[in-house]
Amino acid sequence: MRTLSRFGAVCAAASAVLLLAPAAHATPPGDNGTVKIHDASTGEELRRNEPHVCAFYLDAFGFDGGQRVDWHIDAIPPSENKGETVESGALTLDSQGHGRSEDLSLPDGHYKLFWNFEGEKGSAKHKVFWTDCEDEQEPGGSTPSASASPSSSAEASEAPSGEPSVSASASSSAGGAVPASSPSPQGGAKGDLAETGNGAPVGVLSGVAAALVAAGGYLVLRRRRAGRV
Repeated sequence: MRTLSRFGAVCAAASAVLLLAPAAHATPPGDNGTVKIHDASTGEELRRNEPHVCAFYLDAFGFDGGQRVDWHIDAIPPSENKGETVESGALTLDSQGHGRSEDLSLPDGHYKLFWNFEGEKGSAKHKVFWTDCEDEQEPGGSTPSASASPSSSAEASEAPSGEPSVSASASSSAGGAVPASSPSPQGGAKGDLAETGNGAPVGVLSGVAAALVAAGGYLVLRRRRAGRV
């Protein structure tokens, strides 16, 4: 009895697999796939949409094998030429329902792709995207501004004393030579007062004189004491 029960269960499972397999495997022809906007550097195997591109291509997945597709791209607001068809073409997909267009390039703007094929349901498949190549271009090198000439730098500088120095260019334009700096009234090169005497400190000389006087007094006093003895 147990052997017959197991045999019956195996037969029932096999029958269920045979009945459900065709339904799971077969996909009715028609509107089965999807299309993506891909940057030109994106691989075809990646099934993601990229709505901001510069150079780009159209990448289709999961359609019927050998299906023919007609497509066109229209400019939409805020593009100035809104409603105008800017690109169009046709594409025959491979046996796996996959295909891609050639690389495309459009002026910076806002666009909409329309993807038409036999067996589509309702309106055509579509994708909205932007093209913006300005951000991908390397900015041109700006011309550096001319640096200040030595004469202009000299005109803006100040003398160590805090007074603006007279530039050579200003003097030459006036027709005269650059005047040499005049000496200070006291004769010092930097305006310091002239020194008097030999410059020896007065305190040191006074100390030496006092020491000599004390030594002389000591010798006189000693001589007097010696004379008394």
